[in-house]
Amino acid sequence: MFRALGHRNFRLFFAGAFLSNAGTWMQTVAQSWLVLQLTDSGTWLGVDTFMATAPGLALTLVGGVIADKVDRKRLLIYTQTGAGLSALTLATLVWSGAIQWQGAARRPSDVWMVLCLSFVTGCCWALSGPSYQAIMIDLVEREDLANAIALNSSQFQLARVAGPTLAALTMKMFGMAGCFLANGLSYVAIVTALSRVRFEKRGAGPAGPVVGEKLVQRSMWEDLAEGFRYVRGRPRVSAVLVGSAVVGLFGAPYLVLLPLFARNVYGWGEGGLSLLIGTAGAGALVGALGLAYLGDVPRKGLIQLAAMTSAGTCIVGQACAPSPRVALPFLFATGMSMVCFFALGNTLLQQLVRDEMRGRVMSMWILTFIGTMPLGGFLSGAAADRFGPRPTLAACGLIVLTVGLTAALSNPRLRET
Repeated sequence: MFRALGHRNFRLFFAGAFLSNAGTWMQTVAQSWLVLQLTDSGTWLGVDTFMATAPGLALTLVGGVIADKVDRKRLLIYTQTGAGLSALTLATLVWSGAIQWQGAARRPSDVWMVLCLSFVTGCCWALSGPSYQAIMIDLVEREDLANAIALNSSQFQLARVAGPTLAALTMKMFGMAGCFLANGLSYVAIVTALSRVRFEKRGAGPAGPVVGEKLVQRSMWEDLAEGFRYVRGRPRVSAVLVGSAVVGLFGAPYLVLLPLFARNVYGWGEGGLSLLIGTAGAGALVGALGLAYLGDVPRKGLIQLAAMTSAGTCIVGQACAPSPRVALPFLFATGMSMVCFFALGNTLLQQLVRDEMRGRVMSMWILTFIGTMPLGGFLSGAAADRFGPRPTLAACGLIVLTVGLTAALSNPRLRET
C-alpha cells in the first residue's frame, strides 16, 4: 500500500506537498469566507474561483510544453515561491486593515485585492501544474507509478481534511490573517523538499526529435500542435479528457457553493463551512487510500466511469437532502467518488502516453478541469443567486450523472482498459 514511499525522492516530495496543501486548504476556507463576508454574494464567490483558475486557460498548455523542455524541479521551486509570496501579501493586507470586512467598516470594494492575488496564485499553479504531474514518473520506478499517484492523491486529501480543521482553529485564535500567513509559510516545506530531491537523470527530456546526433528545435506552437494530433489519434485518451472537462464544469461547483450552503441553507458560521469542506476531504481521503491499497487495478476505465456516475448521484443527493445530517454522508461520498475519478484518470493517461508527450498530455488533462472550473464556478455562483443553491447544485449533479451513464454505455474500449 505504501511501497512508493520506499523511494527517497518521493518521500521528500510527499511530505513537502502535504504541508503545503494543508496550508492551501486553510486559505481556501478563510478566503471563501472573506469573500462572502465582504460581498454577501454567491456571484462573487464564483468570480474569485474564476480569477484563481482562469490563468489555466492561457498558461496550462504553455506549462505543458515547458515541462517537456526544462528542468521541472526548478520550475516548481520558482512557481511555488511565487504562490507563497501571494499568500503572505494577503495576510499582510488583512492584518493591517487594508482589507476591511467586519461590521460598519466593511468595504465590499476591497474584494478587488483578493481577486488580484487569486489571479497571481492561479498563474503560478497554471505554469507548474503539468510539471507537478509529469515529475511523478521521475520520483519512482515505473512499476510503482500507480501507487505513487494514489498516495499523492491521499496526501492531498489528508491535507483537505486537516486544512479546514486547522483553519477553523486558526481563525478563532488569530483571525483570517493567521490562515493566510500559515499558507504562505507552508510553501517553504515544498520548496525545501524539492531542493533536496536528487535525480540520477534529468526530469525533462529534450525538446524535439533527434535527427542523427543533432537536436531539431521547434517552436512552442509546433510542439502544441503535435500534442493535439497525438491526443486526437487516441480515442481512449480523448474520452478521459472529455469526461474530466464535464466533471470540472459541472461537478467541481459543489465546492464553490459550500459557503452558501453553510451560511444560507444551514445557518452555520465559518466552523460549519470547515466541517463541510473537511467532510468532503475525508471522503476523498478514504477513496485515495482505497486506490493505494488496491494498487494497479485492472479495468481502470470502467471504475472511473462508475466513479463519475456515483459523483453525479451524490451531488444530487446532497442538493436534495432536507438537513445537514442527511447531506453530510452524500458530501462524504461525493469527495470519495471525485478523487477516484481524477486519480484513475491521471493513472490511465500516465500509462497510455509516451514519455516524450507526457508533459503536453498532462497539461491538457489539467486544462480540462482547471480550464472549465472558472466558467463552472462563475455560472454556478450566479445561478445560485438567482435560483438558490439547492436547484443549482441538483442541476449540476444531474448533468454529471447523465454524461457519465452515456459515456459508460458508448465506450466499450475504455470500459475494458
